[in-house]
This record gives sequence, C-alpha cells and structure tokens, in this order.
Amino acid sequence: MDTFRYTALSRDGKKVSGVMEGINQMDAVARIKEEYPVVVHIAPEKEQSWGSSFLAMDINGNRLNDKAFTLMCSQFAVILKAGIPIARTVRLICQKMTDNTLKKLLNKVADDVEAGRSLAASFADRGSRILPVTFLETVRAGEESGNLDAAFASASEHYTKQMKLRGKVRGAMISPTFVIALSVVVVIVLMVKVVPTFMDIFASQGEELPAITMSLIVISNFFRRFGFVLLPLVLALIIGVKIYGNTESGRLKLAILQLKLPILGNINSLSAASQFANTLAMMLGAGLPLTKAVSITSRAISNYYISTEVSKVAGELENGHSLGSSLRSADVLPDILVDMTAVGEESGELEFTLGMTAEYYDSELEAATAAALARLEPFTLVFMGAIAGYIVIAIYVAMFSMYNGM
Repeated sequence: MDTFRYTALSRDGKKVSGVMEGINQMDAVARIKEEYPVVVHIAPEKEQSWGSSFLAMDINGNRLNDKAFTLMCSQFAVILKAGIPIARTVRLICQKMTDNTLKKLLNKVADDVEAGRSLAASFADRGSRILPVTFLETVRAGEESGNLDAAFASASEHYTKQMKLRGKVRGAMISPTFVIALSVVVVIVLMVKVVPTFMDIFASQGEELPAITMSLIVISNFFRRFGFVLLPLVLALIIGVKIYGNTESGRLKLAILQLKLPILGNINSLSAASQFANTLAMMLGAGLPLTKAVSITSRAISNYYISTEVSKVAGELENGHSLGSSLRSADVLPDILVDMTAVGEESGELEFTLGMTAEYYDSELEAATAAALARLEPFTLVFMGAIAGYIVIAIYVAMFSMYNGM
C-alpha cells in the first residue's frame, strides 16, 4: 500500500485535507471519493528522512499493537451496545487505553467526534496509516446502517481470529529460528576461534597437511580476513531488495516470485486465500455491496500480485460478470475457493459459504506452516551436523598424519 496526501471538497463545499492509502493513485482517489465528492489535489506522501523519522518516533514505535487493537474493537462493541453516545464511548476507551499509539489516535478521534464529525471519517483521516482498510470500511458501513455496535463486534471477532492464527504461526517459528541462529553462531565461533588454534599447532610441526585439512584452513582464513565484510554485504543486499521492491515492477515481480518458491509458494497462496475469504465475508456481513466489498478485500491481501488481480475483479463485477467467473478468469486463487465462492453466489449464501471456506483455509495455512517448519528443523540439524563432522574429520586426519610422522 502507498500513502497519498490529498485535498478535497466535502458535500457542503468545505475544504478538507488528509492522507489515504491505496494500491495506486487511482485506487486512493476512488477511496477518497467515497467520502468527499471532489478531489482537488493528491500526491504521494514523501518519505521522511532516516534522521527525522528516528527523532519523531516514539519509544514503542508507530506500529499497530494487534492485541490492543482487538481489545479496542471489543470495547467499542460492548459500550455502544449499552447505549452510550459515540463521543462519550471514544473518550472512555481513550482514557483506559494503555497502548500509546492508539491512545493518541483515539484522543484526536474523540475531539473530532465531539466537534460533530463522523467516527468513520475521523478514523480514516487520523489513522489511515496504521488502521486496516477493512476496519475503516466496516466502521463506515456500520455508521451508515445504524448498526455501529454490530460492526465493531464483527471487527473484533475477525481480528481476534486473525491474531490467534498469526500467534500460532509465530509460535511454530520460534524453535527453528532459534536452532538456525544458534547454528550460525557456532559455525562462526568454530571458524574464527577454534579452528585457527588447531591450525597453528599443525603448522608448527612443519608436516604436509591432508587436502581436507587444507580446505578447512582456506575457509577459516577467509572468515577471519573477510568476515567483517560479509555483514555489510548482506545488509546492502537486503536494502537493495527493499528499494527494488518499492518500485511498481519490482513489487510485482517479487510478489510473483513469492508464489513460485518451493513450499513457501504454497504457504503464500493459502495465506492469500484465507485473507480473501475472511475479509470478503466480513465486508459482506457489514452490509457493503459486492463490488465495493471485493475492492476493499483486494487491499487486504498481502501478496501484491494477487491483490492487483483481485482488484480487477471488481471491474468485472461492474460489467455484469459473476464473482465466480471473474475469479476463475483471474486464476490467482485456489480452485476450491473459487468453486465454493461460485456455489455461495448462486445459492444466495455467499457470506456463510465464505465463512466456512475461510475456516478451511485457516486450518490449511496453519498445517502447511507447521509442516514446512517441521521439515526445516531436521534439515538444519543435518546441515549443521555435516559441517561439524567436516571440521572434526579435518582436524583428526591432520592429527593422525602428524602422529604418524613422529
């Protein structure tokens, strides 16, 4: 998602300014026009310099805290259902909020709502950089339909489910990540500290060393002499990929590459299917028309290539095509999801069908991630065992050769 700063005219002719996220500038304009009919000016938001970003950054950063955000949605649902006015509700939740980022946001939103502005418009202008587009549109739909408490309840359920799924994936990744990190540290210590000590002993004997031992010496010397260069090279590579990924073509090619990677490609595909089914079910449940719901859902998909292709489906719907046939033509989502969507559309139970399909892909994503990590851990152990065996053999062969020469 890119961020754009805009100036627009409201329906009563007042000039308003703010920021809006979108896949591109046309997408951002379309989103702005949902609230304000005339867009006077729009331009990409300039990135802050590293120094100014650092100085302006809070200790806790500017990222959205999943747990605090989900709790906030739940609090809105409960308090609004009790009949408390919106302005008072926002102020109450703001006072009890412990997350610094959300507390600052809610304080500004409370001021806006007390001044007569709508809750959805205030959230969109004040929090478009950190709040999910699905949340903003759900609040807008709930406010327009008069079921704001139900909208927040739906959002709370949706984000709680997503948070639990991410938590399970992160939990499964802890052990392999620890093993890999520990393995890298062990190899570096062996090559830089342990191996040179043995090599000095062998060199003092003046004996000709076996080929395997000589190869170990060459590798060890490389790490000792050029190891300090490897870290900057890795950082430069990461930064280069990041810069390339910020371009339109680079972003698209990297997204396609993610889908073609062995094992990880399947996980990316399942993740996109889960995001599509969950988000579209939530948008339809909020009362949004199908075309708009699909357009918003496309922005919630993390893979840029799939997101771009799904956004084109909204255009197909406007031309009178069915959702099932449009998704089948796009050919970016799994066949089961497309078939179930078509069935739900034909039966008039699209929201229910998507909800059931979302549960299936959530479980498939969790299982695929666990299976991938289960394969990775033994592979890492075998790889590290091979390296350790190579070092031990190289040292022992040299020792035996040295003893035989005595």
